Amino acid sequence: MVDIGYTMMTEQAGPRDLVNHVVRAEEAGFDFSVASDHSSPWLRSQGHAPYVWSVLGAAAQATSRIPLMTYVTCPTVRYHPAVVAQKAATVQLLSEGRFRLGLGSGENLNEHVVGAGWPAVDVRHEMLEEAVEIIRALFDGGHVTHRGTHFDVDSARLWDLPDPPPPIGIAVSGDRSCELAGRLADLVIATEPKGSLIDAFDRHGGAGKPRVGQLPVSYDPDRGAAIGRAHGQFRWFGLGWKVNSELPHPDSFEAATQFVTEDDVASAIPCGDDPDAFVEAVRPYVEAGFTEVALVQIGGDAQEPFLDWSEKTLLPLLRETFA
Repeated sequence: MVDIGYTMMTEQAGPRDLVNHVVRAEEAGFDFSVASDHSSPWLRSQGHAPYVWSVLGAAAQATSRIPLMTYVTCPTVRYHPAVVAQKAATVQLLSEGRFRLGLGSGENLNEHVVGAGWPAVDVRHEMLEEAVEIIRALFDGGHVTHRGTHFDVDSARLWDLPDPPPPIGIAVSGDRSCELAGRLADLVIATEPKGSLIDAFDRHGGAGKPRVGQLPVSYDPDRGAAIGRAHGQFRWFGLGWKVNSELPHPDSFEAATQFVTEDDVASAIPCGDDPDAFVEAVRPYVEAGFTEVALVQIGGDAQEPFLDWSEKTLLPLLRETFA
């Protein structure tokens, strides 16, 4: 059995709409939800980037059952890890224990805004490891003082501490991140259905822990409209993490994807209203060993029809197929 989640994609809808969407996702029967944490959309056509922590606070109050999660937060450049710990603890309290803190090494697109530069990937992994150490120390309670290679903490404490604290997930894309996740995380996060990532995670201590994947989809009764929307807003998805993490601006993503065609997108993302095509897109995640898959419906204006269709058609079929 695989749990099916819903993605609050903050790059394609404003804050009030995002909360309304996750309320409807809870009603539709999705098993969990995740939310992106960006300061910028990848493409101008997406058009949004609200502060996800305010959205999560509102979502925690507007829902009662559905779990919440960041997918993912970078706790190293734009945010100091001590601040991330406080935000995560607060959302865990507001949601009454329904929050998981997804962390990753970040993207230049979001982190460059504070003017601190964009470190090399090996440095980013060092920073992430140190950040997780600080966050876990604060989750343990008491005052924390830390003098590290990348971060300092001066007698910090979480005065409102949830019990239990939020589980920590780490996003992976290669061997080094899998080693970090296996050793430091309570769950693993990925955007590709690669069994090699799960194997590496397990090998480094992740065996038996949840593994969460994410899959973009484009539902529409008009398949041509679904493909056009996916191309207009999500054609960057196939660039791969090594490229996506380095590009600094939506215009960079526009340039990098100028030769991506609608056929390219349609071959990689299920588009239209054939539920079997969506099921087959989920299957590689299940076969790779993922225990949860969060769907991303492309297009802020397309959420309500997708959620209605999911409740009536897609979710029952997915549960029947992967029971």
